[in-house]
This record gives sequence, C-alpha cells and structure tokens, in this order.
Amino acid sequence: MTPQAAQADKTARAPLGASYWKLWASSGLSNLADGIFKIALPLLAIQLTQSPVLIAGLSVAATLPWLLFALTAGALADRLDRRRLMVWANLGRAVLPALLVGAIVLDWGSLWVLYVVALMVGVAETLYDTSAQSIIPQVVHRDQLSRANGRLYGVELITNQFIGPPLGGLLVAFGVVAGFAMPAALWLAAACGLLLVRGSFRTEREHKTTLRFDIGEGLRFLRDHRILRTLAVMTGVFNFASSAAFAVLVLFAVGPASQMGLSATGFGLLLTTSALGAFVGSFIAERVEARLGRAASLTLAILGVAIFVGSPAITDTPYVLGPVFFVGGMLIVLWNVITVSLRQRITPNRLLGRVNSAYRLLAWGTMPIGAAVGGLLAQGLGLQAMFAIMGMLTLTLLGLMPILTNKAITAADTQP
Repeated sequence: MTPQAAQADKTARAPLGASYWKLWASSGLSNLADGIFKIALPLLAIQLTQSPVLIAGLSVAATLPWLLFALTAGALADRLDRRRLMVWANLGRAVLPALLVGAIVLDWGSLWVLYVVALMVGVAETLYDTSAQSIIPQVVHRDQLSRANGRLYGVELITNQFIGPPLGGLLVAFGVVAGFAMPAALWLAAACGLLLVRGSFRTEREHKTTLRFDIGEGLRFLRDHRILRTLAVMTGVFNFASSAAFAVLVLFAVGPASQMGLSATGFGLLLTTSALGAFVGSFIAERVEARLGRAASLTLAILGVAIFVGSPAITDTPYVLGPVFFVGGMLIVLWNVITVSLRQRITPNRLLGRVNSAYRLLAWGTMPIGAAVGGLLAQGLGLQAMFAIMGMLTLTLLGLMPILTNKAITAADTQP
C-alpha cells in the first residue's frame, strides 16, 4: 500500500465527529415522521376513493416539486446556510400535517385537501433533501463519504421504512388524527435537533450572480459530465418504474378485495421488509463496493431492482414478496451509497447544491410522471401487467453499463 493510500484508509476509518452524529440523529427523527406520513396519507385516501388514478395522484402531488422546484432548491442550498434551510424545511413539514389534523377534526377533509398537503410537504422535502446531501462533505472528509452516507441511509431507511410504515398503520388504526399528529411532532423535534449543530454551512461566493445564472451553472456541470449525467438518467428510470409500482401497491395489497388481502398493519410490515434489507445494505455497501468494484455493484443493483419492482406481477404471496423486497432494499442502498458518494467527491462544494438538484431533476423528476403512468396502466391493463412492464423497463438499464466501467468511474473520481 502506498503512503497516500495508507493515509486515505486511516482517514476513512477515523471517527465521523459530533456534528455528523447530530445530523444523523435529526435525520432519523425527520425520516421517521416521513415514514409515518407516507403510509397515513394513502390509508386515509382509500377511505375516500378506490380509483387507481386518484390514489396515484397522491404520489404525483408529493413528488411533483422535484420536477418544478428542484433547481431553485439547489440554487438556494448554494446561496444560504444549508443547516438553516433544513431547519425551516422541517418546521414547514411540521405545520402541514397539523393543519390537516385540524381539517379532519372540523370535517373539512377531502381528497383535494390531501393533494395540497402532499404537494406542500413535497416542496419542503426538496429543500431539506438537497441541503442534507450537500452539507455532508462540509462535515466529514471525502474519504469518509461512503461510510457517512451508508450510516445515514441506515438510519433514514430503518426509520422511514422499517419503523415508520407499521407505526403509521397502527396509528391510523387508532384514528387518522393520530396518524398525522405524530409526524408533525417528530418534524418539530428534528428541527430542534438541527439547532444543536454548530457552525456556518454557507458556501463562499466570489461574485454576486442571479438565481438564473446559478441554476444554469449547475445544469451545465451535470450536462458536461458523462458519468454523472448517465447515472442521473439511470436513476430517473429507476424512480419512474418504482413510483409507478408503489403508487398503486396499496390497492394490490390492502383490503379483502385486494389480491394480497392484507390489513393496513400488514401492508406496513410488508414495506418494512425492504427497509430491513436497506438497513443491512447500509452497513455492507462500502465492503461490497470494495470487493466487487463499482461497475459490478451497479450491475447487481439493476438486476435486484428489476426483480423488486416486477415481482408482484408473478406472485401475490407475502412470504415470497417479503424476501424479494428485502433483497431489493439492500441493493437499492448499494446503488445509492455508490452514486451519492461519487457525486459528492466529483462536484466542487460551491456547486454541490445545484448539481444535486439538477441531478435530482432528472433522477426524481420522473417520479410524478411514473406515478401517473402507473395509475393509468393499472386502470387500463390491470395491476400485475403494470408491475411486469416496470420490471422489464428497469432491465433496459443494463444497456448503459458499458459507459460505467471501473476505469471510467475511477478516472472521474480522481480528477482535480
């Protein structure tokens, strides 16, 4: 091992620091709130309608801000203090479900009210998530990014998908008010936790520029970087397919008339299996990446996600889908740890918010489109046909892997 490699290995294994762990704890609270909220919303919606298109509309509303607001969120993350943006975003997310509780108590609840709340929570999420990914390289060393991102994904997914969904299902079983009051309290606690992180997280700006110029600079960086551009497109296809499938999964899984016949709590437990896999994946991703190489690891993730999305097309047995979701969750985290850490290392800090948002415009902006298409396909062709189509679509990503060789990825990673 060369002296440089030995030093990098020593740095990678060093403690992540108090500021990182405060961010980690706040992220756990925030994602627990999100996990409860995302299960409570469709469970309330299916009490109002059984239409696949209208149910999918909730996912469209929740993810539409990534299509409409992502670039602005990225520019703000590079202009303002990223920690403060995260605080304000969580405060906004705390207020919205509290207002929904008030509407339910006053009997003003309707599907359109759910759409508005989902949309506004999505706007706050774009600000929070863009700032959260951009702040990490300011808190830990670049050689620690894979470990730092892995631990973050661990707590995010265990709370968002492992604890949150069954807890959300249980709370809604007691009453829909409880299902929305709890995430409001948790988002408030997460905002308070961020106030404990000391320091300034505003990037240095040499010249005054317009918001439009800032957005354009981030877009051009992503456009001109072949590796990042390819990964953004591939992640966009992933998210299109998974959003299409999971926007209407509740209709496939919940209720005596559904194919799976699960209760609300059972549905939460089914989603928990993928979260458990993701939790395991967050601890092994760094070692799998080192052992297999990044190109082989990304190929494995594509295959796993295709099975994950497409498996309900061939079975409705929870004891089969549970293990499939477990493996799928594990491989999704492998993909995310590799791609996010690579993006954070490649991108200059002053551009990271904008590049993150431009990347997510491609990667996440497909989610509302996927949710809408999933609802339409399920309405016209049936749920299982839609799952099959999305599984096959994911497999087409293997055709882009010749661009993402280990040599090409390493060359991009080591550029000054």
